[in-house]
Amino acid sequence: MTSLHQLAIHFAFGGSAHKQTHVQEDRALSWAPSISVGIGKDIYHYVGQDILIHESIDSYGAVMWPAALALCSFLDNNRQRVNLQGKEVLELGAGTGLVTIVASLLGASVTATDLPVVLSNLRANVMRNTRGRCRHTPQVAALSWGYDLENTYPTSVYHYDYVLAADVVYHHDFLDELLFTMKHFCKPGTTLIWANKVRFETDLTFTENFKKAFHTSLLAEDGEMKIFTATCRE
Repeated sequence: MTSLHQLAIHFAFGGSAHKQTHVQEDRALSWAPSISVGIGKDIYHYVGQDILIHESIDSYGAVMWPAALALCSFLDNNRQRVNLQGKEVLELGAGTGLVTIVASLLGASVTATDLPVVLSNLRANVMRNTRGRCRHTPQVAALSWGYDLENTYPTSVYHYDYVLAADVVYHHDFLDELLFTMKHFCKPGTTLIWANKVRFETDLTFTENFKKAFHTSLLAEDGEMKIFTATCRE
């Protein structure tokens, strides 16, 4: 397990004022590399690229959450451990699209999913930062967590090497649907990577249910920030 202290994790909750700290592991690493801050937009630096992200206050899903930064840094700094080159990847609750962008820059073929209300901003961020930079053009699609996914995303058609999710467990009433959605897409041969910052008792309850549903291990942690990997039990 990697300690997130080793990955230089220090951030301010809330999306715009991200602090940066560096430590020496093999090289200096930054956890939340926001190199320029503006009103409603930030520039991040991952995979050797500047990434311009526009946020929106219209939805929880259209602002930057700290677990997305944690997951991006983990993927960027552990490219051999999690090799995304040429892999089929699904992101659940893609939000601003940063994780999808980083995974695409790392060589994955990514489908970013979220609710229809955030797709416009998500698509704009993804296209702005991947056009001409990536071998595989990422896709953006609507996906509502629930129990009827076999109708819209049949497992005979949709198979992914990795499913990524960051800060999808927050104060909402669809945690059972989220877990079902994770199980629907995490089939034999699929690895699920979930990054989460614990804020509520519901986070702890979901984590326990998550561990019961999958074979899990803790990839990295720092205080309330944790990154899990999971595979199906079947």
